[in-house]
Amino acid sequence: MKKHIPNTITLFNLLSGSIAAIFAIEGQLQLAAALVGLAAIFDFFDGFAARLLHVKSEIGKELDSLADVISFGLTPALILFCLIRNNPQLGQYSGIAWLLPYPALLVAAFSALRLAKFNIDTRQTDSFLGLPTPANALFIVSLALISGEGALQDAGLLSVIADNLWFQLALIPVSCFLLTSEIPLFAMKFSSGFSFSANRLRYIFLLIALVALIAFKWAALPVIVIIYILLSLFWKEEKK
Repeated sequence: MKKHIPNTITLFNLLSGSIAAIFAIEGQLQLAAALVGLAAIFDFFDGFAARLLHVKSEIGKELDSLADVISFGLTPALILFCLIRNNPQLGQYSGIAWLLPYPALLVAAFSALRLAKFNIDTRQTDSFLGLPTPANALFIVSLALISGEGALQDAGLLSVIADNLWFQLALIPVSCFLLTSEIPLFAMKFSSGFSFSANRLRYIFLLIALVALIAFKWAALPVIVIIYILLSLFWKEEKK
């Protein structure tokens, strides 16, 4: 019975991402973003449950990637597509305005490529090479929470940046590059019985993320992802 628990959690990830995709298509971007966040929680706990119950399996690994393609590939791509399509600045480019949102779908394609590479890359057992799809997805969907008329009050300058058409367009190649890059990033896999000495970087990151979320609510999400990347680079230098 216990061997089915991680896969069941993974399916909840997939269902959350699928419903989020429907909300995105219907223009309910904030609800879609919230469901992607829920999918990320399920994505964390399926791996945690598999390690805790000692029931890792090849089918679980493949199912996890298939779910992630939807939740953290297609759905954030659709959200970014809608943000660009609905951006008021798009009216300045009437001749090509219809075309500009479509490159956002490259995020889905490169997310799938990143997940496929991860599945066959033996170097990524305890850490990552390239930005994990959930982190990239959370950065993108956070724009739906801090941009437009429904922007959170705590967003401030971030709202202005998130609303900028060229920032949204520039995010596409940046995301595609980070997803498939060779940049080493730490994984949230705790080792040695959750001891602080063996997981110092993870605890520091979680503390920073928690403080940022309390202070700025969901407007902190893009900053947390950037901090994650910077901490990973700093940790790499410390290990040398």
